[in-house]
Amino acid sequence: MEKLPFERPFIKKVSTGLPAKFGSKKRIEVIPDIEGIPVSHLMADYGSPLFVLSESTIRKTIREARSAFSTRYPKVQFAWSYKTNYLDAVCRIFHQEGSWAEVVSAFEYEKAILNGVPGTRIIFNGPEKSPSILEKAIMNNSLIHIDHFDELYALMELSRKLERKPRVAIRINLDAGIYPQWDRFGFNFENGEAWEAINRILLSGLFDLAGLHTHIGTYITTPSAYRTATAKLASLMVEIQHKYNHTIGYIDVGGGFASKNTLRGSYLQGYDAAPSFDEYADAITSALINSQIKPEHLPLLILETGRALVDDAGSLLTTVSANKRLSNGHRAVIIDAGVNLLFTAFWYDHNVAPTTMNTDNTEETTIYGPLCMNIDVIRPAVILPPVKKGDHLVIQRVGAYNMTQWLQFISMRPSVVLIDINNKPHIIRKAETVETIRQQEQIPEHLQ
Repeated sequence: MEKLPFERPFIKKVSTGLPAKFGSKKRIEVIPDIEGIPVSHLMADYGSPLFVLSESTIRKTIREARSAFSTRYPKVQFAWSYKTNYLDAVCRIFHQEGSWAEVVSAFEYEKAILNGVPGTRIIFNGPEKSPSILEKAIMNNSLIHIDHFDELYALMELSRKLERKPRVAIRINLDAGIYPQWDRFGFNFENGEAWEAINRILLSGLFDLAGLHTHIGTYITTPSAYRTATAKLASLMVEIQHKYNHTIGYIDVGGGFASKNTLRGSYLQGYDAAPSFDEYADAITSALINSQIKPEHLPLLILETGRALVDDAGSLLTTVSANKRLSNGHRAVIIDAGVNLLFTAFWYDHNVAPTTMNTDNTEETTIYGPLCMNIDVIRPAVILPPVKKGDHLVIQRVGAYNMTQWLQFISMRPSVVLIDINNKPHIIRKAETVETIRQQEQIPEHLQ
């Protein structure tokens, strides 16, 4: 009798449907289509992997956010955060919806100009601004948010040289009860540095001090922190009015609102942990209307919300390349999209869904990308049904940062498709080819 080959034993976790910390067993969500277009059709037409954005979701979300604030406060202006997703088509949707542009580099500033945004509606943040781009921003009458004293002194020189008064605000870092406190950017409130910067600006006579700005952090799930931050900016505005009889035109509370993605290690799912726009609006507008600012001097409230406005609109469609068992018997799946495309996989447990499901049997699975690197892990553990080579998966809420932080590393970056409000798909960024990469290279003559 022929000896049977040895098969190493392993322990398999069985999903029995008993209650866990999140309740009873949940059926796996199946996502067969995006805005009515089958996932299989999108991938057949545009390749795999593929980023897909929903214009309807973007417009619905920005309108919901604007309504939450404008029903509570008389003067509200959103500014689209270019670093969150600076694909031109995405930016133009937000601009059509009335958003200004908020940029943090010369590259983003130029992109905003090319997207038709008037200079007066560009907010220029960031710790590094060259003299040449500052000069352009001054001549365009843009709002320049000063980050540090060296930038302040550079602007003083440019003001004298150009004989123009730059429209400026100062960025302020402060203790809003968030740990860790962001103090890398701007002037500190508690130690008096922000007040000193304000005094130098107003005493110089070289600037139009138009606003005050803070950005307390990222993925902030505590709306009361915004109440604290806004109250501190309001107190500064009152002091400026009292000492200089100068009225600040706007208060900019930055971004940082949480999306519905789930942070790694979080006990609660993202859709439970993330506050609503109404909760953020209550906290921020209450601090303004209950401050000592006189009603006739109420400032314009500017919000630079990015992540919470676009995350839900993005999906990454991907194909299963292989199944395998790890040495401990744990099931693993390899897909054709890696962390070079999905940078947010390092801090989110993204929702991953199959496009079809023929069984209720599920198993805890690790999802790896295709990169030849051990850190290429899309999900360390997710409950999935059996999937085979060639099956499609949909990774949700990837609209923020992935299309700006992605890398051409080992594999090339894929196409991005926008599905418009009439459910028609459009390529808004073509997939890279070898020639896309090589056209920037030059070969020395001796290597020809």
